Amino acid sequence: MAESYLRDKKRVVPCAAYLNGEYGVKDLYVGVPVVIGAKGVERVVEIELNGSERSMFERSVDSVRGLVDACVKIAPNLG
Repeated sequence: MAESYLRDKKRVVPCAAYLNGEYGVKDLYVGVPVVIGAKGVERVVEIELNGSERSMFERSVDSVRGLVDACVKIAPNLG
C-alpha cells in the first residue's frame, strides 16, 4: 500500500474504503479492492460476486454496521 501511494503505482490492493454506492453500500468503510496511487484510494474496483460471495460480503457489511451502531451507542458524538 505504502509503495503504491508513495510511487504512484496505481496497484489494486484490498483496503477498507469508504463506499458511496459501490457494491450497493453507502456511507460505510468496508474492505474492498481499490486502486491506490499518489492521491490515496483513487477508485474502488467493483468485481462481480457470485451468490455465495455476495452473501459473505453482505454478512461482512452487516457486521461492520453492527460495530458502528455499537460504537455510536457508547459514544453518540461518533455518529
